[in-house]
Amino acid sequence: MRENKIEQRLKRAVEMRDGLCEKWTSGSSGWPDRICLFPDGKAGFVEVKRPGKKPRPLQLKRHRQLRRLGFPVYVLDGIEEIGGVLDGIQEGNL
Repeated sequence: MRENKIEQRLKRAVEMRDGLCEKWTSGSSGWPDRICLFPDGKAGFVEVKRPGKKPRPLQLKRHRQLRRLGFPVYVLDGIEEIGGVLDGIQEGNL
């Protein structure tokens, strides 16, 4: 499955939970693809990958930076993982 198909499914799933799933464009490299925002101030970052693909070293560095600041960061490489990722963000699990 292509990365953009997983990203589309993620966006729809977030919207079904009354949230926003915005493309993250910071102006510098390595940041996660999406920021997911939910009611009650819940937020998390999602790096979307093709099945079996892993984040690059710069992406892993950015993930560590965000986690040190207290934000949950998830790597999503399959549509079957979407529910668990969103549950983790909404429950505040890192």
